[in-house]
Amino acid sequence: MIESLFYGLSPKVYMRTPEYAQLRAIMTAINRKDNPQLAKLIVDLKAMSREHKAPVWRTVAVKLERADRQWSEVNVSKIARFAKEGEMLVVPGKLLGSGIITFGVTVAAFKASAQARKKIEAAGGRAFTIRELASRNPSGAGIRIMG
Repeated sequence: MIESLFYGLSPKVYMRTPEYAQLRAIMTAINRKDNPQLAKLIVDLKAMSREHKAPVWRTVAVKLERADRQWSEVNVSKIARFAKEGEMLVVPGKLLGSGIITFGVTVAAFKASAQARKKIEAAGGRAFTIRELASRNPSGAGIRIMG
């Protein structure tokens, strides 16, 4: 794969190209994670963090790099206890549907149960994936990490 991208260039030349660096980052992430979408998300969040000087996306990426069993599992009840109305939250892990929420918040998670999405949207909030929230707010302004 690498040879076809850099055909005709010496290793000293192509190893200094930004394309090679990005390819190495993706391959390293894929070697750590079985899910290629997750590996690509981690690489994209780190790149977005560098590009927009938004440390929140790097923190989320580092938390997603952990083993799945160490991911945060946040219930709707925890959001209701600790979040304020209208706040933007990122859960670097799983959003679960246990509990009741009575106000609208914007929540992004890598995985979210259908019940959690339903409860958040019924309260007037919005539930996104992390990639969707990152594309809507690349600067990471006003985003709080929960979990």
